[in-house]
Amino acid sequence: MGLFQRIKQGLQKTQARLTHEIKRIISRSPRLTGESLEELEAALLGADFGTTLTLRITEAVRQAYESQGSGGANVFAVARREVEKALENNRPELVRAPDGLTVVSVVGVNGTGKTTTTAKLAHFLKERGSQSVLAACDTFRAAAIEQLKLWGQRLDVPVVAGSYNADPAAVAHDGISAALSRKADYLFVDTAGRLHTKSNLMQELQKVHRVMARKLPGAPHEVLLVVDATTGMNALTQAREFHKAVQLTGLVITKLDGTSRGGMAVAIQRELGLPIKFIGVGEQPDDLQPFDAGEYAQALFGD
Repeated sequence: MGLFQRIKQGLQKTQARLTHEIKRIISRSPRLTGESLEELEAALLGADFGTTLTLRITEAVRQAYESQGSGGANVFAVARREVEKALENNRPELVRAPDGLTVVSVVGVNGTGKTTTTAKLAHFLKERGSQSVLAACDTFRAAAIEQLKLWGQRLDVPVVAGSYNADPAAVAHDGISAALSRKADYLFVDTAGRLHTKSNLMQELQKVHRVMARKLPGAPHEVLLVVDATTGMNALTQAREFHKAVQLTGLVITKLDGTSRGGMAVAIQRELGLPIKFIGVGEQPDDLQPFDAGEYAQALFGD
């Protein structure tokens, strides 16, 4: 299956819901009434596109009907274009350190798929010729270390781990040492899942980052927040709080295949100005894909 088809399949629930609603609205009458616009707005908000982009799309649709009439206006094409425009400044490429090892800290709340995402990122780069090491810094969650080790064995990627309840900062320090000795290109640090409302846990995360920076100046070079698409706009609150604590550099949005509210990816990117680096659209290693604004828009509104 090609990359676009994988993304399209992953966004099928959102696309099916939007297609059904939009066709119902525009097929009812050749004219675009105030009521039709309100229903279109409700459908977009229901898919979690956020207020700003929703209003931009509905206004663009209204203008298209006024200038071209119902025969020339294509609501799907208009919506697709507005989503692409909203994401035109998104830069999905992973940051690369100027020289040597690049350290990527993967953060997020519990249950977002953070550990799995960490391993899939290493797999993605391995497929493209880069060598990675994984650091199991989630030392408190039951079976988290074993989970990352199993992924490492499955993907043939080395894992640095300590014992349960070990100091996560110490594991991160050892991870950098191991990655440097192996002359690896990337170190991916799987941090413990933490609620964004717990200040003590946020301080612990800050400590992990300080220790890494002392060991390797500039580290972490990327701080990626993993958010679960099924939580919808609640993910925006998480992103705001993590961004305050550790200065995020990008987003990874998982479980887009399990929700009909896939518009939240655009809303979060627009609100925080953080690039969406990757999206998860399935369980397999190759189901974590670099985010492409054009393919995303086409998958959502490709009628």
